[in-house]
Amino acid sequence: MAPIQAWSQAPSAPAAAPAPSAGTTVKKPAAKAKQARKPVPAAAAESGPCRLGVVSMLGDEMTVHKFGLTVFETEDQQVTIPGWGLDDLVMARVRAASGNDPGIRRISVPKETFDRLYHQKRSFLPDPNQSLTAIVRDVTSNANCARYLAVIKFEGKIPGSNLVVNGIGAYNQGIGSVLRHSHLFANLIITLIDGQSYERVGTFSADVGSRLNESMRLTEDPINKLDNADFPEPLAAAANSAVLRERLRALISTKMDRYLPSYLQVE
Repeated sequence: MAPIQAWSQAPSAPAAAPAPSAGTTVKKPAAKAKQARKPVPAAAAESGPCRLGVVSMLGDEMTVHKFGLTVFETEDQQVTIPGWGLDDLVMARVRAASGNDPGIRRISVPKETFDRLYHQKRSFLPDPNQSLTAIVRDVTSNANCARYLAVIKFEGKIPGSNLVVNGIGAYNQGIGSVLRHSHLFANLIITLIDGQSYERVGTFSADVGSRLNESMRLTEDPINKLDNADFPEPLAAAANSAVLRERLRALISTKMDRYLPSYLQVE
């Protein structure tokens, strides 16, 4: 008997497809459509417990002062600065200081609240309903945050004088048109408020020490210095000054970055 030879048979080749006739268009297989990434709803980004609600009330106004030797040489003007985004800037600095903590929320503030806060009628007996904590309570009634960080403006005095500068802006001071100097200012108050009792949480030594060191500095911080050529003339021209916008935003950022850590570290 002849031996059986071991061998493997290759599979037969498939029949060739008929060549397309002339004039026939060959259709390419449709590419598989990529699945579009669905945007994350805004509500999802704001979900979860709120550890800190940010109530920024800097608004869209700045103050420009021009001081002379007498009151007759003094000019003051409130200038509307739409699009400068000062409250957006505050929120950005809080997020940066917190490492983008998802438990931080921005609280929207109605326009009329600014008038209630900054244009109160002067009286011997202040209205408790106009206080900062009362205003924060009203604008956060549905926020349910553990704490609130309120950022507002205030009136301050130029060091070594009785001249008052209001909120955020620029001033020019001197004699005549030659012996003059210009400066920026950002008078900010940062207040931490309990979300249940709406009482102020407290004052922190790091912040107080930083302010004290700043007040005792013998030379002016360069970030506050403004060239006379950049001071607006007339005062209303401040609204269109790219230099003032950039410099004031930088000043606010510097102050926020300097003071925020002591507020955010409180348990």
